[in-house]
Amino acid sequence: MRADRLVAALLLMQARGRITAAELATELEVSVATARRDLEALSTAGIPVYPQPGRHGGWQLVGGARTDLSGLSSAEARALFLLAGPASAASEEVRAAMRKLLRALPETYRGEAQVAAGAVVVDPAGWGESVRSQPPEVRVLQEAVVRRQRVRFRYKDAEREADPWGLIDKDAVWYLLAGTDRGQRTFRLDRIGDLTVTEETFDRPDDFTLATAWDRVVSAIEERRSRTWAVVLIPERFLWVLRDHFGRHCHPGGTEADGRVRVRVGAPTPRDIAQTLAGWGSIAEVQEPSSVRVELARIGSELTTLYP
Repeated sequence: MRADRLVAALLLMQARGRITAAELATELEVSVATARRDLEALSTAGIPVYPQPGRHGGWQLVGGARTDLSGLSSAEARALFLLAGPASAASEEVRAAMRKLLRALPETYRGEAQVAAGAVVVDPAGWGESVRSQPPEVRVLQEAVVRRQRVRFRYKDAEREADPWGLIDKDAVWYLLAGTDRGQRTFRLDRIGDLTVTEETFDRPDDFTLATAWDRVVSAIEERRSRTWAVVLIPERFLWVLRDHFGRHCHPGGTEADGRVRVRVGAPTPRDIAQTLAGWGSIAEVQEPSSVRVELARIGSELTTLYP
C-alpha cells in the first residue's frame, strides 16, 4: 500500500537525516521512479521535505524537522519490543509495524530494541503436545469487534446473533464475549459454525471494559469448578506438584507434627478430586470429606480387582 511506503519514507528520513531515491527504493523494494514519486508526494502533501541536488544530495526534512511517531523512552521501547518481538514471528503485519517503529526510534535506542525483539521465543506447545492452531474465526471476529459489526453464527445447533464486544485467548483456547438479546454471553470459538458478519452496526456499552468483564466470567467459572473442597496431608517437598495439579484451587495451611503440610484443594465433584489424587498413592492422605475418601476407596478397589 502506498500509505505504508510514505510513512516508511518519512521514518527513514527522520532516522538518517537524508536519503536518496535509490536508497529508498532499495529499502522499500520498489523502483527508483516509484520512490521518487513517493518523495514528491510527501512534499506535495505539505510535509517539510525537500530535495538537495549534488553528489552528496538527497531528500531530507527541512531544518532537521522530526516527526516523532513513537514518543517512547528507552525503557519503554525495550519493553515494547520484548513483548511484541515473539508475536512478529506469526504475522507479516506485525513484522512490518515493528520495522516502521524501529525506524521511528532515536538511533541510540535502536540497538537495544533490535536485540529485545529477538530475545524471546514463545513455544505455545506443552511437552508432548502439538501446537493448537488459531481458529479461522479469530481474524474475522477481530475485524467485526473493531468495526462494531453484528455477527450471526451457529452455536450448539442453534442460530445466534450477537454484538462482538471482545476476544479472549485463554491458554490457546479462544472465546468471544458478546452482547445478545439475553445480555452478555461467552462463546467458545471452536464451537462456532457458519459465522457471518452482517452490515448492521452496534454501540458497545459505555461502561464496558473487556478485562473487567472477563474477570467476572473467570470468577464465575472458577467458582463452579471448585464446588467440592478436600483437606489433604502431603510432604512439603511435593507441595509444588499439588499446586500444579489444582492451580488456584490449592491453598496450603499449617504444618503437622510429622512435617506434612495441610492443604485445601478444590474441584467440581468428589470424583474429580479423587481421580487427581489416586495416582499419588499413600503420599497424599485425604482427611476430609468422606465423599472423597469413598471415591478413592472405589478407585483402589477397581484397580486391585483389575490387577490382582
